[in-house]
Amino acid sequence: MNSFPYFILLLFCLFNYNLIAQINWTTDGDAYYKYGDNQLATYTLPNHDANVVITKAQLTPKRETEPLQVAHFSFSEDQQKVLLFTNTKRVWRLNTKGDYWVYNFETNTLRQIGTSLKPSSLMFAKFSPDGKYIAYVSENNLYFEDEVDGNMKALTTNGSVSLINATFDWAYEEEFACRDGFRWSPDSQSIAYWQIDASGIKKFHMINNTDAIYSELIPLEYPKVGETPSACRVGVVKLSDAKTNWIDIPGDPSQHYLVRMEYIPNTNDLLIQQLNRKQNNSKLYKVDLEKDRIEVIYEESDDAWVDVFQVGNPYAIDYTNDFCFLNGNKSILWTSEKDGWRHLYKVSLNGKPEVLITKGAFDVIDLKHVNTKKGYVYYLASPDNATQKYLYRTKLNGKGKNELISPEVLKGTHNYSFSSNGNYAEHSFSNHYTPYSKEFVSIPDHKALTEEESIINKLSEIEEEPKTEFFKVKIDDDVELDGWMIKPTNFDPQKKYPVVFYVYSEPAGTTVNDRYKVGRNFFYTGDMANDGYIRMSLDNRGTPAPKGREWRKSIYRKIGIINIEDQAKAAKEIVKWDFVDADRIAVWGHSGGGSATLNLLFRYPEIYNTGISLAAVVNQLTYDNIYQERYMGLPQENMEDFVAGSPITYAKNLQGNLLYIHGTGDDNVHYQNAEMLVNELIKHNKQFHFMPYPNRSHGIREGEGTYLHLSTMYTNFLKLHCPPGGRVKSNDNTP
Repeated sequence: MNSFPYFILLLFCLFNYNLIAQINWTTDGDAYYKYGDNQLATYTLPNHDANVVITKAQLTPKRETEPLQVAHFSFSEDQQKVLLFTNTKRVWRLNTKGDYWVYNFETNTLRQIGTSLKPSSLMFAKFSPDGKYIAYVSENNLYFEDEVDGNMKALTTNGSVSLINATFDWAYEEEFACRDGFRWSPDSQSIAYWQIDASGIKKFHMINNTDAIYSELIPLEYPKVGETPSACRVGVVKLSDAKTNWIDIPGDPSQHYLVRMEYIPNTNDLLIQQLNRKQNNSKLYKVDLEKDRIEVIYEESDDAWVDVFQVGNPYAIDYTNDFCFLNGNKSILWTSEKDGWRHLYKVSLNGKPEVLITKGAFDVIDLKHVNTKKGYVYYLASPDNATQKYLYRTKLNGKGKNELISPEVLKGTHNYSFSSNGNYAEHSFSNHYTPYSKEFVSIPDHKALTEEESIINKLSEIEEEPKTEFFKVKIDDDVELDGWMIKPTNFDPQKKYPVVFYVYSEPAGTTVNDRYKVGRNFFYTGDMANDGYIRMSLDNRGTPAPKGREWRKSIYRKIGIINIEDQAKAAKEIVKWDFVDADRIAVWGHSGGGSATLNLLFRYPEIYNTGISLAAVVNQLTYDNIYQERYMGLPQENMEDFVAGSPITYAKNLQGNLLYIHGTGDDNVHYQNAEMLVNELIKHNKQFHFMPYPNRSHGIREGEGTYLHLSTMYTNFLKLHCPPGGRVKSNDNTP
């Protein structure tokens, strides 16, 4: 629930982080590495001059006939060695487990690492700063091996299902995007790592009834809301003796979270960010390992929750969310909403006053690059349109203006990958009528490096006829929601059409974004517009739109309340439009959107007569503690809020047509939600349609024929209960 619709996340990840799209900038920043056609090449800017550095033959292991199928690659600091990630397997969200090979450019050799361990069991392999060693995780233990002779040594040996070294449990990964759980020391002699003790976490059992004659229980350490979290601590282990020194961080380790940790460059000191259990207090600790001294150097609280700012895309497999160091490592870049907007601050590690870097009534959406030599920070923001993203820059000293870098002619959503020296960037752009396009540009003038790749130059060729309309709906004196709408292909203003609302509505994601195919319906077979549907989506208060702290955090302790009221109030205004058929209003959503669908259908039957809900949290008490407690508090203290926001509370009010869908192997939103809802509906003699998918996970995508079956059922149900097509408006005098 960090349940932003999983199928959308998958497509997002594939577009942004598949191997063909992955580039690694060279150290000097004037070229980049890219893998394709079973070889690795460099491309030197500005003309993208190609040079193959690892050929297909060199990627073919001895006694093999085919080259490695590389899923991801990463370099040593001197870029003389590269790690190649192959044979990957999924762990929770992403394929973070597999085999690793190292290619040495100096010796032109290819060898596999960790060969004595189970195949496809290695995670997060990375070189030491000096390039002499490689560390990795396997089956919850931390290892390192000598890059030259291949000798391997275990740094931990007690790893198990519930004692997790150097990586994380389900909840940490899902809700904090924590995966890679260890950091090399700058001198390459030690490694700092997280250890999660989940032994006190109750096991939730999923059941596999289909792969054998007897059922199989699948245990999962899953901390439900209100349950004590896994205990977490950080230790530093020396390569020389494999002994771990545990850091004595103040506070009960089972009532706090350790969400970020990094060595301060060129020192043996650590920075560790700690959140309390309610996540409304954040402390930044500086740890002097030599003197065994720990001190709080920064602290922040919020009446709702403190966001852990996630730079870049937390769904990248190499995502670490590390600190950004400034001023010769004497300060860091920090984000805070303390003045009502998400802004960048320079926070001293030595007690000096903090400096506000970005100023104004707007949110910093994402940090993209810091150029310390020229004194600029580059970030995404959109002060005038919350559905879009643009690149800005300002001075690091806090004395500059917010300067727009993205071309004003390109209205929509921009993203950037900066070169090491900040002189170039890979720029991607799209909007609702322009397909995703990429170019390499110079910075800060934002000029395409070649005429052929210029997005502006080829706009006339790639732009499509706009089909998506963006609009605003005012629901209260000071509350206005953004929305998008796609009308029927042959729209006739003299007719009334059915509306299909797509909802998410929770703090983990927005749906109203000016990007390509934002209005796509993933499960409808055919074309909804051609068939005569209006489809829409709205972002309510509580979604993470760049509209300020008050917008985002107004949902605190009100999930299932304020988001549902906002959606319903907007729908009440929309059904007044003269081309909307108020008798044919449908709503659908997945995960958090599935929960919203149920709440809307149960609580506002006068508006919505048809709902399709996938993988919904029916009872908020069934979801994990990190997510639910962050946004709702502790059920021991305010149980009434959990009850009031849960769809199951209102199931007895069902009047319309409900199709409920859930995978029995869902490790995120457990299938128990489905059975709870089914029981409640039976209790009140409410008739509905229900489709469980055996052993499918939260994305409901595994298994032969699953997508076709689901989309066929979705489409047939919608057409039956909310028929498509325009209907002639009734004469005002007609009874």
